[in-house]
Amino acid sequence: MNYQVLVAIINNEQDFAIARDHHWYRIPVRSAEKWIGDRWPPQSIAFYQTKVFGAQAFAISYYAPVQSIQTVFRHQLFPDEPLNEKTNQRYYQLILSPLQLLASSIVSERLRRIMFINTTWYKLIDATEINDLFDDSPLEDRMWQALKQLHIRAERQEFVMIKRRNYALDFAVYCQKGKLNIETDGDTWHTTPDRAASDNFRDNALESIGWSILRFNTHQIREELADYCVPTIADTINNLGGLNEGRLLPKRIVVNPATAYQMRLDEIL
Repeated sequence: MNYQVLVAIINNEQDFAIARDHHWYRIPVRSAEKWIGDRWPPQSIAFYQTKVFGAQAFAISYYAPVQSIQTVFRHQLFPDEPLNEKTNQRYYQLILSPLQLLASSIVSERLRRIMFINTTWYKLIDATEINDLFDDSPLEDRMWQALKQLHIRAERQEFVMIKRRNYALDFAVYCQKGKLNIETDGDTWHTTPDRAASDNFRDNALESIGWSILRFNTHQIREELADYCVPTIADTINNLGGLNEGRLLPKRIVVNPATAYQMRLDEIL
């Protein structure tokens, strides 16, 4: 059964111990309303562990089914905690089954920070890295598969802060001479006048700090992915000096039209 899974952050050993030993996890109500939206409530939760966890850092290794959810105040969760500004903050307390280990950990190749990721059970058990988990649109999934086939390391739903505004990028690609944002514009969402104006404002903000932007519509992604979208992305990455993967030489992209397979420059030579 393909049910809803919420990926949430665990950034300290105390919270992990609570989930492991006492079988509950907390989410501020205001955070759930802001970041999770209509995918609430989840049937399971998976934990993304941060750098404090050493060898298990920047990866998802554990998950747990959610038995029930109740709304509580912080002082109910931590009755021995001294009074502070968070004492009367409202939380969702997720009552969990015992933690279970995934068959293999889901890693973040760029050691990224996240808040929450809405995903599904099928994606959780099939994922090998964090970007496999996102479940926002079929167009994004189609583009992601094309980027993976080309071995283009992109970050999905990357957030960029510009003048105190947060912008979510469908795909962020880091190149030797700049940064590339690839957007998948669904026709029913991006064609309204209000949305077009918002996209324009956003694009201008990103370009003002050095981002290049490519936008592909529904028809292009569904019908022209191999013939138009992929070559355009490859050309743009190469014009930006190739992929910056922390190696001595940047990786350039070569697209074989017959197979849409990408080879590294050193493989060709």
